[in-house]
Amino acid sequence: MHLKRLIVAAIILPLLYFYITELSAAYFLFLLITVSAIAQYEFYSMCNVRPLLKYSGIILGMLTISGIYFSKAGLTDSFIISFIIIACIRLFLIHEPASSLKDTATTLIAVVYISGLLSYQVFLRANGASWIIFLYGCVWASDSFAYYIGKGIGKRKLYEKMSPNKTIAGAFGSVAGGAAGAVILKTMLLNEMPLDFTKTILFGIIIGAVAIIGDLVESMFKRDVGVKDSSGILPGHGGMLDKIDSMLFAGPALYWCCTILGLVH
Repeated sequence: MHLKRLIVAAIILPLLYFYITELSAAYFLFLLITVSAIAQYEFYSMCNVRPLLKYSGIILGMLTISGIYFSKAGLTDSFIISFIIIACIRLFLIHEPASSLKDTATTLIAVVYISGLLSYQVFLRANGASWIIFLYGCVWASDSFAYYIGKGIGKRKLYEKMSPNKTIAGAFGSVAGGAAGAVILKTMLLNEMPLDFTKTILFGIIIGAVAIIGDLVESMFKRDVGVKDSSGILPGHGGMLDKIDSMLFAGPALYWCCTILGLVH
């Protein structure tokens, strides 16, 4: 498992870096849509969502991200439209009221939770590929520090009911990893970013802390439906949703921080 994890990372990370930095924002949009569709499929499969609603939700998720890219608008209208469409599909095409609230809510949650949160990366990418590299690098460092420190010296559980394997030491490792990743990226790779040392450290800490919450939220959902991994699509890493759970929360957090400080538009 450990070897598979390292091999997959060694293959994917350089390719991802090239893809983000060398190709245009339109290609990044395609990447987000693809990742979103796979993650939503995993989520709906975990929750045993009816096929009609499953594929409707995936299409609406893809349209949500595309709409953000082309209109540069906010997310509220996309969510309202998605709810109306999902509710109408459930009303007119599935002729029984039983489980209608669960069906509608679960389908809409994935649109908001996955596609909606991923959409913030569209805003970050509009301000340059460096922000995406910074986000991904900090989250990767955060996850790596949390994993290895937690496995190495973690004893006391962080939140056992939600995630039995996570430890307090691992949580500190996540924050430290986010900060370390931010400094390394800014110093060695992303000198052009408008961040001084203090902001770099602060953003790394925030990303590391928020990444833990994103991880715990997915763990909460998985424990509710009784699964360990969202799928086995990435050997040694689980599913697509397992790989982006921290990113889902970290992306909006980074964007909001940048907006408050006037670093992005």
